[in-house]
Amino acid sequence: MATKNVLLTVNGDEVSRNIAYHLAKRGCRLVLMGDQKVVKEVSDWITGDLKGVRVEIVGVDMEDEREAVFDEAVEKSWSVLGKVDALVNCYTYEGKNQDPLHMSEAEFLKTVRINFMAAWYLMKAVAKRMRDNKSGGSVVFMTSIIGAERGIYPGAAAYGACLGGVHQLVRTAALEIGKHQIRVNAIARGLHIDDEFPASVGKDRAQKLVKDAAPLNRWLDPKNDLASTVIYLVSDDSRYMTGTTIYVDGAQSVVRPRMRAYM
Repeated sequence: MATKNVLLTVNGDEVSRNIAYHLAKRGCRLVLMGDQKVVKEVSDWITGDLKGVRVEIVGVDMEDEREAVFDEAVEKSWSVLGKVDALVNCYTYEGKNQDPLHMSEAEFLKTVRINFMAAWYLMKAVAKRMRDNKSGGSVVFMTSIIGAERGIYPGAAAYGACLGGVHQLVRTAALEIGKHQIRVNAIARGLHIDDEFPASVGKDRAQKLVKDAAPLNRWLDPKNDLASTVIYLVSDDSRYMTGTTIYVDGAQSVVRPRMRAYM
């Protein structure tokens, strides 16, 4: 893959930190965006393991509801990299599994701000600069099967609704900004053992029963199962792909009703 300048949002979980690692390993120039302390830790981890690699960071409160805050953070990232070839938004917040009728207003607003509003602001800020620079580029949203039309599980109504909104944003934005040679896609990932739903049923139980419920007989491995698809969507190999959500879920979403019976 040709060297790409990538703005990657990171919340410090296994998914985002390992995507950052693999992108850096493949030679991408990275700016990590998110909580200052978290992105610094991830940056230090990557540069400590991959000698000669440089990773920049830009701190931002992903819960901020002001568009100007995200626009400023993107401007900083653009200045550091010279230009941004791809935005990869991996920063999500699910919270604890709970009955939607018991969710507090504060928790709901946090869920919406991080999972949908931040995604909107970041895409808009990056895409405007790609348009003005006449460079085109790629926007990739990391989501989950809970936001798709299949793969629904209980306890994550607000989170799933926000990710469903992101999936629709992928389709509508691709339609609107494709004329600027900007591609917009999403990845609907499967669940890994540390996600809220497996944790809510008990990790030991989830680990034991996944062989009966998932075709590949295992939960997603966040260290190795997602990066190749992100790299593909960032690269020029996916130059004619836009408006698409790719399922990287080991067919969890296909057998979701059966999984519920087992779990």
